[in-house]
Amino acid sequence: MRTTVIQMAPGASAPENMHHARALIAAATSADKPDLVVLPEMWSCLGGTRDMKFMAAESLPAPDGTGEAGPLYRFLSDTARAHGITLHGGSIGERHGDRLFNTTLVFDARGREIARYRKIHLFDITTPGGEGYRESDTYDPGSDIVTAPLSPDFTAGLAICYDIRFPALFHALRARGANVLLVPAAFTVETGLAHWETLLRARAIETQCWMVACGTTGTHVDESGQKRRTYGHSMIIDPWGTIVAQVSDGPGWSTARLDAAVVETIRGRMPVMVHHRLSVHTP
Repeated sequence: MRTTVIQMAPGASAPENMHHARALIAAATSADKPDLVVLPEMWSCLGGTRDMKFMAAESLPAPDGTGEAGPLYRFLSDTARAHGITLHGGSIGERHGDRLFNTTLVFDARGREIARYRKIHLFDITTPGGEGYRESDTYDPGSDIVTAPLSPDFTAGLAICYDIRFPALFHALRARGANVLLVPAAFTVETGLAHWETLLRARAIETQCWMVACGTTGTHVDESGQKRRTYGHSMIIDPWGTIVAQVSDGPGWSTARLDAAVVETIRGRMPVMVHHRLSVHTP
């Protein structure tokens, strides 16, 4: 399965971000002919005020297809169908009353939604450098563990950014049949330099899954007018923990071929889940 990560430098304008996403996806699909394309976290609106986040967010159709689709939903569906790709829509803001969800949508090559995941772990932290983040001021957490069938050989486990620090989620995804993990992100530069690669490789190694991690890059402005920088360095990692493709600092893309046989070989030679003695619920 040829897989492409699309690294973007989004701001707070959804129409401008859609324009950039459209151009990058078109260039990547023309050059590399991927089967699966992955966008980053909140590529539709990164930064801006709370009101701007709500303006860029949209209510989603029901899973059975009833309800009106907004411009972001239609863009993702139409793009998947136009290029004949499975499109992992990174994440966008989903309206939920006076709150939002940070939501991933996945579409098949016919433009049909095949999965929806709402970010479970919210980024309420202060970095060692003193920068504070409180996603819970605007977003509610999701609660469902979600996998998505991508092909006869691949089942994806879905997570978003800060989720990567919680290994129990990834163990649960593997237990539900995942052999590839799709993680859009907007990692800060400070935490990215320290932990991004380490965490991604660790989750790939311990679950023996392919890891496809797609991040934002560049500078955006938050509600207080403070400039925030995100790390980029989107990457694809094999189940042994080897980085097989990577984007550097700016907007762009990278592509790798994922082979399900590699997963089976590694799991057969090192059956860690057979050897696992502790439940995730063990104190």
